[in-house]
Amino acid sequence: MIDKALLSLRPNSSWDLNGDDYSGIVWKDETQTKPTLEEINAEIVRLQAEYDAKEYQRLRAKEYPSIADQLDYIYHNSIDAWKTNMIDPVKTKYPKGTV
Repeated sequence: MIDKALLSLRPNSSWDLNGDDYSGIVWKDETQTKPTLEEINAEIVRLQAEYDAKEYQRLRAKEYPSIADQLDYIYHNSIDAWKTNMIDPVKTKYPKGTV
């Protein structure tokens, strides 16, 4: 997760990571400063919270029919029926921001 925090905190910076802790960061960037351990830890917490908050999206994506099936359903039944029968039940099962 340190790598994601580094990419988020210092986009386009140059570094290597040996292992998975702060001591393994080899900072190569001459224009941006290396983030502190505290900055990285705070960013890891922020990124995890952001990921967790979007769980409903991942759960919905698994349950929606394929795009081909959805388009076929719309063609044969109408957009209103598609929303009522295919989309709304999944949205109801996994409401935004409550999972």
